Amino acid sequence: MNTVAPILRILPEVVLTITGILIMLAEPMLAPKASRKPLGWLAVAGTLVALGASHYQCKLAPGTAFFNTIQTDAFSSFFHVTIAGIVLVSLLVALDSTNEHTPFLGEYFALVVFGAVGMMLMTSASELLVVFIGLEISSISTYILAGFRRKSAKAPESSIKYFLLGSFATAFFLYGIALTFGATGTTTISGIAQGLTTSQTPALALVGSAMILIGLGFKVSAAPFQVWTPDVYEGAPSPVVGLMSTAPKAAAFAVLLRVLYGAFPALHANWVPLIWIIAALSMTIGNLGALRQVNVKRMLAYSSIAHAGYLLVAFTALSADGIAAASFYALSYAAMNVGIFAVVSHAGGYEDRLTEIEDYRGLAYRSPLLGGAMGFFLISLIGIPFTGGFFGKFYVFSAAIHSGFVWLAVIGLLNSGIAAYYYLRVLATVYNRPYAAVTAPPLPRAKVSLLIALFLTVATTLILGIAPGRILSQAKAGALTLLPTQTTEAPSQGQ
Repeated sequence: MNTVAPILRILPEVVLTITGILIMLAEPMLAPKASRKPLGWLAVAGTLVALGASHYQCKLAPGTAFFNTIQTDAFSSFFHVTIAGIVLVSLLVALDSTNEHTPFLGEYFALVVFGAVGMMLMTSASELLVVFIGLEISSISTYILAGFRRKSAKAPESSIKYFLLGSFATAFFLYGIALTFGATGTTTISGIAQGLTTSQTPALALVGSAMILIGLGFKVSAAPFQVWTPDVYEGAPSPVVGLMSTAPKAAAFAVLLRVLYGAFPALHANWVPLIWIIAALSMTIGNLGALRQVNVKRMLAYSSIAHAGYLLVAFTALSADGIAAASFYALSYAAMNVGIFAVVSHAGGYEDRLTEIEDYRGLAYRSPLLGGAMGFFLISLIGIPFTGGFFGKFYVFSAAIHSGFVWLAVIGLLNSGIAAYYYLRVLATVYNRPYAAVTAPPLPRAKVSLLIALFLTVATTLILGIAPGRILSQAKAGALTLLPTQTTEAPSQGQ
């Protein structure tokens, strides 16, 4: 009998909710001209506690709570830790790039932690309506954060475009839930899988699963649902882009894995070809689009589309190895992408003074720390050995090949070659000598928060590149929870 208190199943969410409430209560008590930076450190402290709570959940016996709407297992714990780590680094980057006079800074930190609550709720939900609630909590926060720089002309465009297209995608997701309920009589993930075996209207469930895939495809900026990504990334503050390009994506991918493998395994013959097409389109459109960019944030936006395609390759494997590869890639991409945005945020500041790739010419000479960190993240994004990006792509393509999808792996490898060009172009710019006739603006002094953020992201990317075994075993243990027929392997894989 499971005697774990229900509150422990949502402990990280509770911690972050309390943290956000404390920030909102404390902010009006400060003097109008007083610094709001202490509220950021309060958010960091709360996120650290939530990270500890997520790690504690790894030791809990798998189980459900709140009328079987929340499920805690190795899979949800893996993504809880991932999201908490991303939020922690994003808060540290924001503390570095903002100053005492940045408007509405208290609200900024509160929105970040509230958004994290929704993301974590998504990864542990075993009921589609709870997934929808978590998705809306996360989305509302990121809609506001995208337009946080109100004095920037691009910020309102970024926020409105993200909101309108996000609402459109949410409607698809909700209609998909409604059609699935009509076909199976339930909205619980395990119940849908059982209901499909006796459903009298399987075509309705097929349409419902397709709509759910469209809704989540928008959240992970996979093609052909990626049109919002470059404009939103360009207009949003860099610390926000570092967060929204990683944490919400990790949560959406976790939901997609749980829904496809947990709710619709009987329809895999239908959704695998769709995933194949979306993955190939995302890799190709993302990389070809990035080749033409001169704005560093737009280039990274197209890069994120391509990486969503790489990750989707693992979905076609239909095995524990595929799920583990997708989970591992989500973590490795998060580490290197939030790390490179930490560099962009510090170099350009909250107002994004350095927007063009050419603005980073000679960065390695002006600041060896920033230049070295940016170069390391770029080679990891390429997939050079001894970095997390290398093993991420290796596991993803290996899972696809072992499942017989050789051509999809070939498309992925060709796209990796295309991506190497524009990443190396930025790397060459960073290590080129600056023009003698051009006086580059001085870089701000790195604060302790930035040093911590860079250390965490570099260390994570390096560990995933030279000793990935333990993380991969945790991802494999989480994968086995989505495949009930293979649960007998779980004890050995979890060690």
